[in-house]
Amino acid sequence: MTLPGSQEATTRARPVWVLTPLESAGPLQFGMSMGEAAMALPKTSELRRFQAEPYFPEVVGMQLGLSPAEPTVYEYFDGSGRLFCIAIDAVRGPQVTLDGVELVGGSPAELEEWLFDLPDSMGGVSYGPRGNPGINDLGLVLRVQNAANGLLTRPVLVGRDYADRCTDDWEGAIPECEWLGHVWPHPSFPQDPIWPPAGYTPTWAGRWSPPF
Repeated sequence: MTLPGSQEATTRARPVWVLTPLESAGPLQFGMSMGEAAMALPKTSELRRFQAEPYFPEVVGMQLGLSPAEPTVYEYFDGSGRLFCIAIDAVRGPQVTLDGVELVGGSPAELEEWLFDLPDSMGGVSYGPRGNPGINDLGLVLRVQNAANGLLTRPVLVGRDYADRCTDDWEGAIPECEWLGHVWPHPSFPQDPIWPPAGYTPTWAGRWSPPF
């Protein structure tokens, strides 16, 4: 099912990945090695590799895509080299579905409402300090990404061992680089806020540079 207001940001067809919460997203299974994850996406290339966390240099991020200007998927590996987190580019990434609902490149307001309509057995919606909704029991956080036609949803997914408090952008396991940029829109803000805000100096300033 496509939610009303969900939209493709590009005209080309996206591959469709089915999300199995805490286990896999399409061909990517949590716990894969870097080599296994690369073989699972033979049509994409590694565009770059980067330190994804200011305080945990062992957390490695990989940006994959068709070209440097067309990133599609971001993979994150823990200190043992195992895949524990995946983020999907809202504009060019594959379409990820859960129970037939499209999570990538959709309307933030409508997908937030959909989260609240899910059965209680799937877990309750929670928010981190920066206002991003998600469900820890599903290992799912909805972020937003700026596109030509406004803010679109960018799902961030984690495996079972990292799902505890994953919606908490201070204490959860999702890398710091995924929390930067546009914050989940809220009616009380006249404009889309950005993290970190202008004039604010993060504690990691000078020791780490955000990769994107």
